[in-house]
Amino acid sequence: MDLPPPAGTGSGSRPVSTPDPELQGEPPAELATSLGAVGREGLQAAPGAPREPHDGSGRVNLSFTVAEGQDRDVRVPPGVSVFDSASWNGIAIDSTCGGHGTCHKCKVRLDPARNPTLPISRHERKTFTPGQLDDGWRLACLATATQDLQVEVPPLTTRPKAATVGVGRQVILRPAVQKRYVELDDPNLSDQRTDLVRLTEAIDDLEVTADLAVLRRLPKVLREADFKVTAVVVDEALIDVEPGDTRGQTYGIAFDLGTTTVVATLLDLETGTPVAVASRLNRQQPFGADVITRISATMLDAAALGRLQELAGETLDELAQQVCAEGGVEPERVYEVALAGNATMTALALGIDPEPLGVAPFVMSSAHPPTVLADDIGLHLHARARASVFPALGAYVGGDIVAGMLATGMDRDKRTRLFIDVGTNCEIVLSNGDTIVATAAPAGPAFEGGAIRCGMRAADGAVEVVRLDPDGGVELQVIGDTEARGLCGSGLVDAVSELVRVGLLDHSGRFLTDEAASSIAPKLADRLSAIGQERVFVLHRPTPASPPEECVYLSQRDVRELQFAKGAIATGWTLLLDELGLEASDLQQVLLAGSFGSYLSPASAVRIGLVPHLPVLRIVSAGNVAGEGAKMTLLSLRERAGATTLLEEVQYVELSDRPEFNDRFVELLAFPG
Repeated sequence: MDLPPPAGTGSGSRPVSTPDPELQGEPPAELATSLGAVGREGLQAAPGAPREPHDGSGRVNLSFTVAEGQDRDVRVPPGVSVFDSASWNGIAIDSTCGGHGTCHKCKVRLDPARNPTLPISRHERKTFTPGQLDDGWRLACLATATQDLQVEVPPLTTRPKAATVGVGRQVILRPAVQKRYVELDDPNLSDQRTDLVRLTEAIDDLEVTADLAVLRRLPKVLREADFKVTAVVVDEALIDVEPGDTRGQTYGIAFDLGTTTVVATLLDLETGTPVAVASRLNRQQPFGADVITRISATMLDAAALGRLQELAGETLDELAQQVCAEGGVEPERVYEVALAGNATMTALALGIDPEPLGVAPFVMSSAHPPTVLADDIGLHLHARARASVFPALGAYVGGDIVAGMLATGMDRDKRTRLFIDVGTNCEIVLSNGDTIVATAAPAGPAFEGGAIRCGMRAADGAVEVVRLDPDGGVELQVIGDTEARGLCGSGLVDAVSELVRVGLLDHSGRFLTDEAASSIAPKLADRLSAIGQERVFVLHRPTPASPPEECVYLSQRDVRELQFAKGAIATGWTLLLDELGLEASDLQQVLLAGSFGSYLSPASAVRIGLVPHLPVLRIVSAGNVAGEGAKMTLLSLRERAGATTLLEEVQYVELSDRPEFNDRFVELLAFPG
């Protein structure tokens, strides 16, 4: 596939999609204006750009064909740009402007014969010729995925000096890992400089130190390679001398170490591009679904800490080996990893006693964990590879959220923004452009499918989207397009939201009686049943005669679990708004982050009160920002320093000692309306 030359220059911003009222269903009156008048993803419309219809829910499928063999099918929420859809899934597309349409590099082709016609922005008219536009060429950052698409991605055309990472963040490439290829003169009787001096003098732009492990290798490698070698430097440490020229093989791995899910991204540190992405369940789960139970396990059993550390290492190493295998990279060519996790996950991975994190006054051993050898945390990569661990703001606002703040530019944007990382332990950050405050809310495992009768993680067979029609229709979108086996977090939120919308759940969260349900939604009322003494709503029956306990259903207890989770989160952001003297209407953007939050329907989140009552245009899927922040620190020493600086700029707000917390929490358990 040939990459078209630019047709012109220009600047601009992302187009936005707007919903089709016919797809909206019947939103409650208090939401009708906000849900019907605005689009899904919080992207600004380019002047004069056409708008595409979607209702802010469901999923779209994108099939990427990449010239370099990274073909991949992905599912994303509607309204996400093609560029973000690729970036979140480890597919490299050229870009240096942060996704604003100004660099004109992120060119992709949407074959008109296989795709719906996408609108053309004025910036694309300046970039491509009319013939190229007719042939399907678009800018990935301006093309929004509101329908299923097949996308052809051309190869990277140049070795970039910058990379677009995070939420529109442009990062200048200056990784800690540097390689220098040198061809040295052979020593002789008139030149008896030591091997180390001979090497370091040839690397005149870096000041390096060598440890004993390198000195042991140096004499043999130099002579076997005829004094033509590549020096590998991390920060100022010479960690290896490799025979020949290996400059094109420099890799790092960014880890998001979550309580439930761990994500690894293999990066080419020379180009800043992702090579492979993988995720898996944290192997520590048998010790508990949340951080408190894992801390308790170490307090009850002296051997538990060592076992939890081993399990963390096994999880990280399995993912590291997987992404290396998928990317065709030798693990020995990975020289650095970055680890972003909450304070408890970080402590357990490092083998630090987490007990003080679990009891008042919730004290960390250190806000700045040391850089360690990757081998020390169970990773089998280069023998001297470094592991850089994110600093933490507090016991419950850890390195993952510092990474998220870095990726979203919370300290750089002057808008009033709310950042919510939705997970087992939900972290919340609020900025008014001058002051940044942060807190944590114990949401529990409901969003990850835990404590839910038919709950499961987001895997094949999980219901991820639910739509109810009062006339009797139940539309489910299932991951893997297989028969439904359970509910993942986004499906749980959708199901409850839809039941509130059609009136089968009252605003206290209680299912209606059979008599009342028959009156309000008679064609859905037969799905209300009971298992024992508990009311349930059947979402999927394997056969028409299947009893409720063999179906995929939502129970009354499931609804309560979601209410407790969303009540804790809503209490968190409400108290942060109070802290800065703001109203919800002052918020200009809400960022939903995390492996769950990014796939949450904003319309559903608003309807159940998980996020403030705002137009969904202001609610943005931010992706896995913890992983994105980890990628940034691998690619740029400047960004690594910025993560440390963030700790001095953010004020932590402890909720547990707020006298109004319990009253506010009880008040926010109910669904709005």
